[in-house]
Amino acid sequence: MVFKKCSCFALENLAAEIHRLRSIKQETQEHNAQRQTKRQRISEMTEFLDIQSGIIAEYDDKLTRQLIDQITVFDDKLTIEFKSGVEIEVEM
Repeated sequence: MVFKKCSCFALENLAAEIHRLRSIKQETQEHNAQRQTKRQRISEMTEFLDIQSGIIAEYDDKLTRQLIDQITVFDDKLTIEFKSGVEIEVEM
């Protein structure tokens, strides 16, 4: 087997590229895991809403606690963060 001589510069570039690609792969895997978690939460929220009977005509504390993670009140709007990760703004 014959090996060609590679310069240290070429090897360093190759090592840097391998490191960069591993970093991108790690970030992509983390992003995909977060997306999967969000999809699961949305699915659970949809299932919960599907089993609710009829039209919601009054405040339901159980339903609110099941669906909403946080509400932030500003001077001119509300920001509602659902447990599914979905966020909406309501102008006042």
